[in-house]
Amino acid sequence: MKIYMLIFVMLSMFSSVTYADSVKDAWLELVGDKFNTRAEFAFVENNPELPNVLIYGDSISIHYTQAVRAEIENKANIYLLYLNGGDSSSFITKMTKMHTTMQNSALSDPWTFEWDVIHFNVGLHDLKYTKDRKLDKANGKQVSSIAEYESNLRNIVKYLKTIALSAKLIFATTTPIPSGEPGRIVGDAAKYNAVALNVLKDHPEVIINDLYHFIKPNHQKWWAGVGNVHYNQLGRKAQGGKVASVILSQLPLQINTD
Repeated sequence: MKIYMLIFVMLSMFSSVTYADSVKDAWLELVGDKFNTRAEFAFVENNPELPNVLIYGDSISIHYTQAVRAEIENKANIYLLYLNGGDSSSFITKMTKMHTTMQNSALSDPWTFEWDVIHFNVGLHDLKYTKDRKLDKANGKQVSSIAEYESNLRNIVKYLKTIALSAKLIFATTTPIPSGEPGRIVGDAAKYNAVALNVLKDHPEVIINDLYHFIKPNHQKWWAGVGNVHYNQLGRKAQGGKVASVILSQLPLQINTD
């Protein structure tokens, strides 16, 4: 009887591991219930014949990811971070969690590919003011001071160069703040972008995708509403096209042929 029980337990354990060990299951667990119904966070089946691109950013990048994929369809595997990237202090933690989970050798089919391009942005969540986890520029505390943001960004670039030696790095400037936004001050995006560009002077190999100045002339036409940092479908499509064009310019030459 003990032998049968032991066999039953072992088979149960094997069954559990077999179910949970696919890279797709690992991804869905990472994404969680909040995002697993959204197309942006759908599992990406890796095509080994294509280069691999990672988009890291906040909700702005989440919203234009599908437009990027439409532009670069069949030219690259386009991955999106498994959640909102948030402020700069959480960048390394979130990237490490994603790689640790998806590259786990215990999976039957872990990620074994290298990143060819990493398109990243932090800033919009750094410059916001919050109180009790709500946007409040009148009474709240700023998430990251300019000095903290500068230090975090330097660490981010150093980190990316460590974990993705051959990847082309593209930094996207932070998008404009509209008047009436409850937790952010108009003009702060430009200030934080200036700091970021100063940091990246020490890293001329990092490509700059200046979304701030790309959006600025069309801000009122593209925004989702007064005081809203997000964008309507026209704006998202335009941003996706801009991001896609910069990414395409950095893909391996044999892919970027049309």
